Amino acid sequence: MTPAITLLSKKRVKHIVLKYEHDSNASSYGLEAVEKLGLPAESVFKTLVVSYDNKENKEHKELAVAVVPVTTKLSEKKMAKVLGTKKVTMASADAVITSTGYVLGGVSPLGQKKRLATVIHESALQLELIHVSAGKRGLEVALSAADLAALTNAKFAELSI
Repeated sequence: MTPAITLLSKKRVKHIVLKYEHDSNASSYGLEAVEKLGLPAESVFKTLVVSYDNKENKEHKELAVAVVPVTTKLSEKKMAKVLGTKKVTMASADAVITSTGYVLGGVSPLGQKKRLATVIHESALQLELIHVSAGKRGLEVALSAADLAALTNAKFAELSI
């Protein structure tokens, strides 16, 4: 049981947990889930953590989460605009692990150690169910985009290049 699944169960949110055997040689965790679970690629979303300058203290970096389809590339410019900052960059692996409590390739937007600002790609609104990491490599969870947004206090926006 991961923190993401625990949160979904505790809040009584309708979800489906999907498991597959993770291959440590897989080049893309998200595309591996698509292939091994036989899911439509547009329904599988990756969780990316970005870093940006704190408005009051430029020495301190803030982190935020972008949830985007595995078939797209995150537009850092669009993400920055949604966050109201000039620039975002991908967060370091150490920062991601420390703030979320998850390992890379298994980062879930749910049940993170520290609640981060979250933005979900607007295409999620067109789908009945979306699939995101359940907090471990080889584990996905299917839920509605509305439930994900409610649990993470997320906004929806166009985020891809």
